[in-house]
Amino acid sequence: MFFLLAKVAFFVCNAAGHDASVGDVPGVLAHGLTLDLSTALYVLSVPLLCAWASVYAGWPKWLRWMLHIWFLAVSLALSLAFVADTSLYPFWQFKLDASCLQYLDTPADAMASVSTAYLIVRLALIILLTVVFFLSYTRPRLNLKAGRRRWAETVAMLVFVPLFIIGIRGGIGESTTNIGQVYFSQNQFLNHAAVNPVFSFLSSFESTAREVTEYPFYTSEELARHTADLYPRSGISRDTLLTTQRPNVVIILMESCGKMFLDVMPHLRRAAGEGVDFTNCYGNSYRTDRGTLSTLSGYLSFPTMSVMKMSDKVEHLPAIARSLQHEGYTTEYLYGGDINFTKMRGYLISTGFQTLCWQQDFPPDEQNTAKWGVRDDITFQTLSQMILSHRDSRPFFIGYSTLSSHEPWDVPLNKYVDKEHNGFAYLDQCIGAFLDEMQRSPAWDHLLIIFVPDHSIDFREFTEQHPDRNRIPMIWTGGAVRAPQQIDRICNQSDLAATLLGQMGLDHSDFLFSRDITADSYRYPFAVHMFNNGISMTDSTGFMLYDLTAERITAGTSPDADRMAATAKAVLQLAAEDLSKK
Repeated sequence: MFFLLAKVAFFVCNAAGHDASVGDVPGVLAHGLTLDLSTALYVLSVPLLCAWASVYAGWPKWLRWMLHIWFLAVSLALSLAFVADTSLYPFWQFKLDASCLQYLDTPADAMASVSTAYLIVRLALIILLTVVFFLSYTRPRLNLKAGRRRWAETVAMLVFVPLFIIGIRGGIGESTTNIGQVYFSQNQFLNHAAVNPVFSFLSSFESTAREVTEYPFYTSEELARHTADLYPRSGISRDTLLTTQRPNVVIILMESCGKMFLDVMPHLRRAAGEGVDFTNCYGNSYRTDRGTLSTLSGYLSFPTMSVMKMSDKVEHLPAIARSLQHEGYTTEYLYGGDINFTKMRGYLISTGFQTLCWQQDFPPDEQNTAKWGVRDDITFQTLSQMILSHRDSRPFFIGYSTLSSHEPWDVPLNKYVDKEHNGFAYLDQCIGAFLDEMQRSPAWDHLLIIFVPDHSIDFREFTEQHPDRNRIPMIWTGGAVRAPQQIDRICNQSDLAATLLGQMGLDHSDFLFSRDITADSYRYPFAVHMFNNGISMTDSTGFMLYDLTAERITAGTSPDADRMAATAKAVLQLAAEDLSKK
């Protein structure tokens, strides 16, 4: 009840200046309920353990005092979180997190922007709420007696404990409770209003999202010298790849599909021959959350940080969806798995996707047809329906992540000895059926379909030390493609954003780390790849891998490896500095 009332108060106090009305309150409360329940279970975990102890020890004075101390601490913590979150939001425009602790060193500076009366009112509110909450916990006269039927109470506790754990975790699925799961609106204020401030504060201590890792390799002057002209923001396209500047766009992120698997993917090879084949594209990262963000936001990945999990950062990233939405496109995303995994929901909504379709939107008998969710042949059929359902004049952009080509490779195909080959052959069958259906449909003429993986994987000799481990297909096909051709320039999947927007005649200057591969300003073709804990780079001289832990080059084919290592480290430092400012 406290969390629900706190959300209403937060909404009333901060709605001014935002596109929000009283009618939005029920949606805020409903979508934020999962985080509220998880946080409430955290609060009640200690009383549960005390009650379990009482089954055998009764309720001695020390146990009662322990409960009173706990309830006092909880009452104070909840009051502080509620008042701080509601009060700081107009200044920060993001939810309460651990960054507020940095101001404890300089409290005078932190309070310089507000009046003494402002502080007195909020201090009084904290004291009042603490007293009210504490009394609500301790005032009821409970019959605290040791149970006679200890075996029954013990069984009851054994049932309660796992239920608490499951509730705190957010279920028994792949994903755990996270902030992104409550995001439901294109209006970021409504998403923020739904987030539980206590959960937001505690989760901000998570190692992957606590702070931006710094890479102070160079001084500002040295960094500028190393990175000059690496990421040009403008230029004139040398190639016109499309028949129209406003095609309907579909980006298909193929799970784990490194280029080494094309031997068992004839339908994808056919698409490459009929469309635009970027033959020397390299993945930015080694994980889905990183690779998805690199593709859709044109942003670099990092060795140990997942930007997708940084809720306060992702809303400031550039995004293809947001750029196209500003041009009148409708935006949708399709994924057959748990879209809350790695805070994917929060990222997608924050970057401009208006409609999400995921595992829970499918019929119950389809939701677990694969280890990770809905099997690819089913979701490809859904993708076809989504495309063919667009009959109005508005252009559309659809993003889609496949999932079946992922270990444990549980696919309905057993043609090859290697289970990985079966996984990608199955994905290819789905691609072939999808392309055949699209080519027979009237949607084909104005359709641009882009195939690109989220990342590659280790397979046989293709480890991180192999020059071709992170080489991936990037293929543009569809009726909107002007003519078949190959583009052999070395590039990253993060360059897709600027290249696509450049072909559409749209500004992409805010995509700082995405380059238009077809532009005359693209004079130094290179690709970088981040993994834990290292960075590799590929250019016309060859390949180089730098181990950040060992602080040395550990693999490579380039005779100019030292220069490449310096450039790669500078790129990493530049990206980290940019992220810290967002």
